[in-house]
Amino acid sequence: MLVHICCSVDSHFFLEKLQKDFPNEKLIGFFYDPNIHPYSEYALRLLDVQRSCKKLGIELLEGEYDFDEWLKIVEGLEDEPEKGKRCEVCFDRRFEVSANKALELGEKKFTTTLLVSPLKSQEQLKRSGEAFYKKHGVEFVAVDYRSGGGTQDQSRVTKEQQLYRQDYCGCIFGLRKQRFSQEKLMDEMFCSISKQILPASIEERFAFYEHRMELDEQNIAYKIVKQKFLNYRQFFLKVIEKKTNILDSYALSYSLLLRKKAQGRIEFAHNDIHYFNREEIVFLSVEKFNALLEKNYKNVKEIVANAPTFQEEQKLRLTLLEEPYNLSPIIILDKIPQNKLEIFLDAITYDDIKEKLIVI
Repeated sequence: MLVHICCSVDSHFFLEKLQKDFPNEKLIGFFYDPNIHPYSEYALRLLDVQRSCKKLGIELLEGEYDFDEWLKIVEGLEDEPEKGKRCEVCFDRRFEVSANKALELGEKKFTTTLLVSPLKSQEQLKRSGEAFYKKHGVEFVAVDYRSGGGTQDQSRVTKEQQLYRQDYCGCIFGLRKQRFSQEKLMDEMFCSISKQILPASIEERFAFYEHRMELDEQNIAYKIVKQKFLNYRQFFLKVIEKKTNILDSYALSYSLLLRKKAQGRIEFAHNDIHYFNREEIVFLSVEKFNALLEKNYKNVKEIVANAPTFQEEQKLRLTLLEEPYNLSPIIILDKIPQNKLEIFLDAITYDDIKEKLIVI
């Protein structure tokens, strides 16, 4: 039986139940989810499914990530609600590809782990499955593992297996609606141009779960816990000298201007640290920045292209300002100007949650 897989939280429990209820069936997992966006999130969910299938002894195949084709299929349905027409079209697409994969492999049955997701309509899924049975002759196995306490069992298995718990369905349109209703930043769509791994980003989680798999392979016990923290994202920075000269600039993490704009001059300097006369702004030259961090950047452009780690920036902020919660802007320039400056800085801090791995 071919089993279309959407994520480990749904698939691990679902596959365990199938193994028990269909002991004579060879189960083949098929990860086909071009709806998941961004690609880094797709890769993270695939990583956790690979771990899950390995634990269960189930072969896993990966389908094509044809995201552009998926966008064409759902065009015009972007504002549909969850369980609406867009989801149905999305199911149809994934079912069609899964049914064709089953035919290619000589399988006569297929099913999907979407059936166990509380965010999906089972009736909607069954209609799609029955339609493809008539079209392709591949039987859709519509098991119900949600009723009779199944959802609670699934939650238990997820916790026991310490699976990656994503907090949105997968597609960018559902994510947008969900974050808007939660009044939260859609930071899943942020990726630093400086290659810096941002806190609580998908890239950070991917590295976290890769490390978790290394611990699995070494049979090292661990627990995954969650912790609250103050996150930060920077949207825009511009430093202008004498109204017209835009200076190359880089602001350290947790640099914040409440009004997003400041004007003034550098008032004084101490130990090559330059203090602005407005908004508690601190300026460093690239030379001073290199000395403090033991780096060898030639100019600000190099910093922007390949920034220090987030942790290095936080250590530097603590060294300079001696306060772990200081939000004063720290801005790096090639050289320190003496003329009047305009600073435009759009950034926010916000409550967030990230995971921590404890080796036990």
